[in-house]
Amino acid sequence: MRVQSLSLAAASAALLAPTTAPTTTPPYDDRPVTRRADAVAAADLLAKVRDCVPVSRGNYRSDYGAPATIPVCGTRDAVYWKADMDIDCDGRPGPRCNRRTDPYFAPSTAFAQSDGRPLSAERLPFIVVPAPGRIWDYREHGVRGGSVVAVIHRDRVQYAVVGDTGPQHIIGEASYATAKALGIRPDPHGGGVPSGVTYIVFKNTRVSPIEDHAAAVAAGERAAKRFVGTR
Repeated sequence: MRVQSLSLAAASAALLAPTTAPTTTPPYDDRPVTRRADAVAAADLLAKVRDCVPVSRGNYRSDYGAPATIPVCGTRDAVYWKADMDIDCDGRPGPRCNRRTDPYFAPSTAFAQSDGRPLSAERLPFIVVPAPGRIWDYREHGVRGGSVVAVIHRDRVQYAVVGDTGPQHIIGEASYATAKALGIRPDPHGGGVPSGVTYIVFKNTRVSPIEDHAAAVAAGERAAKRFVGTR
């Protein structure tokens, strides 16, 4: 999660710091996963989250300085919110996400992959949830690192996992890989979209290992079918 209050000195130092590339091949297949012909459509998922029963104790901001207008909503099976998408490039550095491409880059994520290393934002679709605070505590709603998420933009659905946490008062952020899969500009400098993204986190789900995207897609498709009542 980018922190906009980063000092100029810290930002300058980050820009001058060397870029570190991954030294080993990830222990999983991160190639794009083709959606099945019987996959749940974006319209069907959106129809299930048309109304909102708030579970947060107040609203979130989409960005620093923006009005607080975004509640976290809930059903028996999921929590969800409708927001913008900022690009998270934090985690294990690579050619697209590093200190040179993102002055707010942090080489860590709240949740680690199975070998103990940070997640790779440029390779793994994941979302950022607000750190637990007075507005909402995701842990009280069956959500944790590795929980399965359906991220929807226009007519596209991308299954992802909960992979990082951010400021306690801001919501609406996902990894470089999530944005790219949804056809959203993934550049951490000026990428993302200002609105129109829906995040549905399925309660009491978990992908293990967290970095196995194919497993996230399979689990996401099963959860989505249950959620819309087709199975």
